[in-house]
Amino acid sequence: MSTQLEQIAAKAKADRTLRFTSLAHLLTPAFLMETWRQMNRRGASGVDGETTTEFERELETRVQDICVRLKAGTYRAPPVRGVEIPKGPGKVGPTVEDRLVQRAVARIVDAVFEADFLDCSYGFRPKRSAHHALRTLRATLVTKKVRHLYEADIRGYFTHINQQWLRRMVAHRIADGAILRLIGKWLRAGVMQDGVVVRTEAGTPQGGPLSPVLANVYLHFVLDLWFEKKVRRWFRGEAYLTRFADDFVASFQYKRDAENFDRYLRKRFARFNLELADDKTRLLLFGRFAAERKAAYGERPDTFDFLGFTHVCGTDRRGTFAVIRLPSRKSRRKFLARTKEWLSRHRHWKRRDQQRHLTTMLRGFYQYFGLHHCKPKLDDIRCEVQLQWIRVLRRRSQRHRLYWCYLLSRSWFELPYAETRHATV
Repeated sequence: MSTQLEQIAAKAKADRTLRFTSLAHLLTPAFLMETWRQMNRRGASGVDGETTTEFERELETRVQDICVRLKAGTYRAPPVRGVEIPKGPGKVGPTVEDRLVQRAVARIVDAVFEADFLDCSYGFRPKRSAHHALRTLRATLVTKKVRHLYEADIRGYFTHINQQWLRRMVAHRIADGAILRLIGKWLRAGVMQDGVVVRTEAGTPQGGPLSPVLANVYLHFVLDLWFEKKVRRWFRGEAYLTRFADDFVASFQYKRDAENFDRYLRKRFARFNLELADDKTRLLLFGRFAAERKAAYGERPDTFDFLGFTHVCGTDRRGTFAVIRLPSRKSRRKFLARTKEWLSRHRHWKRRDQQRHLTTMLRGFYQYFGLHHCKPKLDDIRCEVQLQWIRVLRRRSQRHRLYWCYLLSRSWFELPYAETRHATV
């Protein structure tokens, strides 16, 4: 973080009622160049078809031009490009230039609101990750007096955010007209599909770096503050909230508190144009007290999925209660579908090159899912990827000789084994 952003963050933390009236002056050529070095440059091109490589060839000139337009107030937010994907939602992406400006503004907004975000929020925040959310949830289930878990899913969250409420929430801390006008332009930009620009009155800037930050601000006011400062006092027992982006779970000591929370939450979301997906929202028994209660009736406690992991009530080596996290069926299925698609499109590659890429994909999967108790599932994933690879190699010829006894002795067929990467999570 630059020195100016650190000063803004310190002021925001020192005075929670302070509104920043002068922030646009931070959008200098040096600040944009620093932002460019932090960006992911592998994104797709926007409606203008320009790639990051083409933009970088004239980087200094383009950055100077952007700053001139920003200072004059003539910068225009182009619509994002929509791409149709068979049997799935379309992907959208802004232009490279717009992505740079969005990322710069997102850094400023994030520096202002980081001091306001609560400890229960983990998504799209510096020095916080999904593994931190998993660690907190595990500690809550193991050490706190919780028996009932409320698992929720917001239907189409990023496309249903009320823009009027969002602007009011951003203006709660930012009073700089230039920054607010820029955000308004992105909210009205719309999506270009088959040459037609479709503008919506709800949702965040689709596919851009600013979208996660604004979505986090929205749920901070709609859910986090409301839960911690208001409704938590209405419950008879203990209650805890763990949220990562738009995925969250609430833990309760008493069932009546969980049922009341469901009723309060639906009314709260309806006010802010949000809706819960009934098929993915449920109340379940979970935790050390739930395991004891279920065991008395000869039953097993329920399980739930959160951040790609299936959470199961179990015991450790000493026989005490433990929360076991396993890669969810959906996560495993999505990864195997991705490897199968890649192999079918690159079956003509050399075997060593295929091995190199599959190794990278597997290590990325291991890096996230390398928790305790996950190794057997990850080994199954490795075996399934090997089977997919064998099928692809055998289809190269009608008379193959790629039998297991041959393949297992070849160094080019070796794939990495899983290891526990996050021992403290």
